[in-house]
Amino acid sequence: MHEMECRVLSIQSHVVRGYVGNKSASFPLQVLGFEVDSINSVQFSNHTGYSHWKGQVLTADELHVLYEGIKLNNVHHYDYVLTGYTRDTSFLEMVVDIIQELKRANPNLVYVCDPVLGDHGSMYVPQNLHPVYKNKVVPVADIITPNQFEAELLTGKNISTEKDAVEVMDLLHKMGPDTVVITSSDLPSHLGDRFLVSLGSQRTMMPDGTRSTQRVRMEIPKVDAVFVGTGDLFAAMLLAWTHHYPNDLKTACEKTFSVMHHVIQRTISYAHELAGPGRRPSPPQLELRMVQSKADIEDPAIVMEATVLTL
Repeated sequence: MHEMECRVLSIQSHVVRGYVGNKSASFPLQVLGFEVDSINSVQFSNHTGYSHWKGQVLTADELHVLYEGIKLNNVHHYDYVLTGYTRDTSFLEMVVDIIQELKRANPNLVYVCDPVLGDHGSMYVPQNLHPVYKNKVVPVADIITPNQFEAELLTGKNISTEKDAVEVMDLLHKMGPDTVVITSSDLPSHLGDRFLVSLGSQRTMMPDGTRSTQRVRMEIPKVDAVFVGTGDLFAAMLLAWTHHYPNDLKTACEKTFSVMHHVIQRTISYAHELAGPGRRPSPPQLELRMVQSKADIEDPAIVMEATVLTL
């Protein structure tokens, strides 16, 4: 008997050099045994944190053409869809149409969405994407990974306490997704100001038809560097580890955050080595050390512990 393959459609950006979007997601998912079909929402020479970049942007019509090709060959059967950064409303609406069609074909399909809107109080995508995410994307998503700013924007509620964060996650559940992870927040950490707080919440349907909710909190060490592609890697790892631990958000988060820690530590060590003493690493030096982290992706040593919240 063949083991059932798990197939992911990843609609994300692509760079020739480095690890962002599809390259941040595909390699780790493939290492963990997932079949990944990638559609490149943009194709750039490198990420936009460099001084220069060149490339092309896929339009909604071009996305539709690619999807039609997959459909004509009857190979549009997916277990997961994964999406990240996009700047265009018509493209995002086309993604929603595709997901709705794929969910009709497979009602068990899980859509993992990183709702990239902005951070630290300001948006870095056009304003008109906000209502599309809020009213169309989040309602069809099963797992979402907003930061605090994005979670606040989607719900219209500010987070200044842990109780606020739990209420925001409950509001997001009501909008659609059963799993919500607020990847970073400004809440004070129990471990001091060198740590940031992440929170997660998962609704599970019990055999008797009632819903149970598990909520977790994690303290994450801060790193003094700007990485690009970490959000894409995070969403991919959460997809993988919630697949392996579908009703155990605590373990899925511990695995996911531990992978992130290993990749980031390896990257920062290498970047400082290249930059030399007292010099800040450059964007090329801070490209994620993905291939070198293969063993950690496959079987991460657990270095991040989640606390289950009892409210």
